[in-house]
Amino acid sequence: MHESRVPTVVSTSPFADQKPGTSGLRKPVTVFQQPHYLENFIQSVFDSLPDHEGQTLVIGGDGRFFNAEAIQVILRMACANGIRRILVGRHGLLSTPAVSHLIRKHRAYGGFVLSASHNPGGAHGDFGIKYNIGNGGPAPESLTDTIFENSRKISRFRIVAAPHCDLGRIGTCQLNNTEVEIIDPVADYAELMESLFDFKAISDLLKSPDFRMRFDAMNAVTGPYAKTILEDHLGAPKGTVVNAVPLQDFGGIHPDPNPTHAADLVAAMQGATALDFGAASDGDGDRNMILGANAYVTPSDSLAIIAAHAHLIPGYAGRLTGIARSMPTSRAADRVAAKQGVPCFETPTGWKFFGTLLDAGMVTFCGEESFGTGSDHVREKDGLWAVLYWLNILAKTRMPVSKILAEHWQTYGRDYYSRHDYENLDIATANALMHDLKTQSLNGKVFGNRTVTMHDDFAYSDPVSNQATSGQGIRVIFSDGARMVFRLSGTGTSGATLRVYLERFEPNPQAQDIDTQDALKELIILSREISGIEARTGRKTPDVIT
Repeated sequence: MHESRVPTVVSTSPFADQKPGTSGLRKPVTVFQQPHYLENFIQSVFDSLPDHEGQTLVIGGDGRFFNAEAIQVILRMACANGIRRILVGRHGLLSTPAVSHLIRKHRAYGGFVLSASHNPGGAHGDFGIKYNIGNGGPAPESLTDTIFENSRKISRFRIVAAPHCDLGRIGTCQLNNTEVEIIDPVADYAELMESLFDFKAISDLLKSPDFRMRFDAMNAVTGPYAKTILEDHLGAPKGTVVNAVPLQDFGGIHPDPNPTHAADLVAAMQGATALDFGAASDGDGDRNMILGANAYVTPSDSLAIIAAHAHLIPGYAGRLTGIARSMPTSRAADRVAAKQGVPCFETPTGWKFFGTLLDAGMVTFCGEESFGTGSDHVREKDGLWAVLYWLNILAKTRMPVSKILAEHWQTYGRDYYSRHDYENLDIATANALMHDLKTQSLNGKVFGNRTVTMHDDFAYSDPVSNQATSGQGIRVIFSDGARMVFRLSGTGTSGATLRVYLERFEPNPQAQDIDTQDALKELIILSREISGIEARTGRKTPDVIT
């Protein structure tokens, strides 16, 4: 037990750039390494939390560079700010959904997630911190606004001068009156997954000589979770999980599970020797990509198919109450909700907007087009959960992914859908482009065979809290139901990322096997014409197409 030490109050000055974005505060590592930068933000969080003294917190991250050092600082500051108990994943590792589950299971006051999610890592990469509240979900805007305001006027922070806790040893470490418990990062999460899915059916599938799969953990936090659950518990062949050891720089991999950054996995899913099933997850384990032999499942379709097959999954059979999707996500889930007779809610981008709906029991499944899918089992999106859900569907239907897609489209129609990302744009140029998109008059304009029937800047009123949110993306909807959405991402750390979302509905089964980019060709050309992307930015093509 460490000797009792009096908290030190350290004088400091504000930083102007500590406004949390869609998923917390994300900056280059070198920014967080500035003297007092990390401490200022953490103290601003504690200054924003009422009645936190004597409470329990959960802390963990994706293992990226600066993760362990930041945890030691947070532990000493939590002690100085009166936190009584802290749960930390061994080696500082916890996936984002695992943090959410631990907060809920232990009825903790909240938790810190240390990650920049799908952003690159390493000494010259990115770092991030997000605070999650007592329901296990991201802090709402009302709290993040308060944190930012406190960061702008901070003059001191509290910290205890004490030796580091050994994060590599399961057990307890005492900092004054604060008990720090180092726990197995996987065990509780694995137990939760077994309570939701038919592990025997999945195990039989994974052990079948006729079924081959690969899970790419991208040298990130999901590796230990996937190896334990897929290989140890379910009996998948050793080596099914690749890039399974979390590395501080992700081994040079950009840990974003999409066709561009998971190119090796995509290649293994193509051609005559393609694997039957492929999946990948991101830096902190909350995103996923699903692939079949010569088949790519868009995140939008994945959400819709998950909801349509709830009756096959033990943890969800008979209890579909509703579906929620972010506004840029395709409307495929809307069609499932309508057929099932349940509501479908359209929210702004950001998992925090699903929290009130989940807590109120109004929805069972949630999804975002940015490779995020989840349910009411936690209050975060959950990459490995989505993979297990798909394996459970495959185990029950014994159909290949391509056939599941084809049958779904035949039943509900196909939403041809794609996202085009223009990364690291000049911020002023990107803001001017969005301003002009918002202010120009497009309603009623005719473009070829299409007429604009709606042109707006998406706004949302939470049906539970009544909190209003505006400025969430420019929508252009046409008379045939096709639409395009323009939005600036809130997850980058340098420059601006413009995301252009394109969608059109195809009800005819005979026209549902066209290449997606060919099917959307007219909309792609039109989106560039309306926005003037090439003329304004000099970019002739997107950096990433998903």
